[in-house]
Amino acid sequence: MANEAQRNAAMEAIRRNIDGAGYHLYVVSGAATPRFAYTIGMSESLGFELIMAGAVFYDLKQVVQIIKQITEQLKSQPDRKVFEFPAYGSFALKEVDPSWSTAMMLGAFDYYKKADVAARQIVPDETHRTVDVPDMNTRWNVQSDPAWRWMYEQWPYPVPEESTVTTNLAALRGDRITEVMRWEVDDWEIFAGAGPDVPKDELRVVPLGVLLAADPTLTPIVSLPIGGGLWRDAASDWHVWATKVSDAE
Repeated sequence: MANEAQRNAAMEAIRRNIDGAGYHLYVVSGAATPRFAYTIGMSESLGFELIMAGAVFYDLKQVVQIIKQITEQLKSQPDRKVFEFPAYGSFALKEVDPSWSTAMMLGAFDYYKKADVAARQIVPDETHRTVDVPDMNTRWNVQSDPAWRWMYEQWPYPVPEESTVTTNLAALRGDRITEVMRWEVDDWEIFAGAGPDVPKDELRVVPLGVLLAADPTLTPIVSLPIGGGLWRDAASDWHVWATKVSDAE
């Protein structure tokens, strides 16, 4: 009974948001899968929902604003496919293959009680794209969208699936990662280039699984002890980083 009451309350909250703003926004984050956000309710006016997957270049507040501004423009221009905002860059809308929508937009399917819910992906321009932005226009496969593999596959590593990483935009754009430190059981720092030189506005916190899936050469890092580190340059394999912690041991 309690679960049914909670579900009814959630459905009522979604309906109130749809009545007030035209849509309800779901944000999903946690474990090894990149963050994503999607709407419920736009199908009633436009025939499809919006989803913005990954795109960790933007923080959550910015994602909410981007979706809000796109929905506002779609109200008057429902066929529009490209959107430009001075503060955020440009975005394109692309159709979403059911292999993505059925795995990610569970709240929408539950709300509509339908076997199919059409969706459009909000895709940032190349300047703002990161390795966690999938191509949802085609059926998922691990070769083209490895950062999303933990949505479909079991976690295989001997570290917590919920592990997070402080990293930089260069690493998230696919640059060669050169520095790794493990500070806690589930807390890491991973950088492309010298970590101390990274500007604060280029730091991001993401699931460890995103970088492990996107870059197979990182696999050795899961064996690092707490306080241990690895480094490499453009031509080398991994080397143990001599730190005060390891020296003391």
